[in-house]
Amino acid sequence: MNTKIVMILSALFLAVAGVGLMFFPQEINTYIGIGSNKYFALVIQILGGLYFGFAMINWMAKGTLIGGIYNRPLVIGNLAHFFIGGIALVKAVLADANMPVVVWVLAGIYSLFAILFGLLFNRHPNVQA
Repeated sequence: MNTKIVMILSALFLAVAGVGLMFFPQEINTYIGIGSNKYFALVIQILGGLYFGFAMINWMAKGTLIGGIYNRPLVIGNLAHFFIGGIALVKAVLADANMPVVVWVLAGIYSLFAILFGLLFNRHPNVQA
């Protein structure tokens, strides 16, 4: 498995999500039906910063050796984030089939990254001389 591709794709996904959350909190509040709640907008912006920070970590580590014992904290952090998020999103779409398409897409993306980071966690990196 080419870990560089996994890290780049996860970094891009998290960066887009982070920038969206940081710069469009009111629009997101309106989309999910909360209205103009300034406190929730603040939480959304902080969450965007978290996503963007995680994206930067993944981007910076894209060229390093990943798998097995190498960069284990990075893999575990990504695995935990995507696995927990994937479970929550899949549970939501299974409970209500009328969820918006964006929730279905996010459930698929999160599940895919959870599987990929699970594979990275359980494999030894291919070391090429």
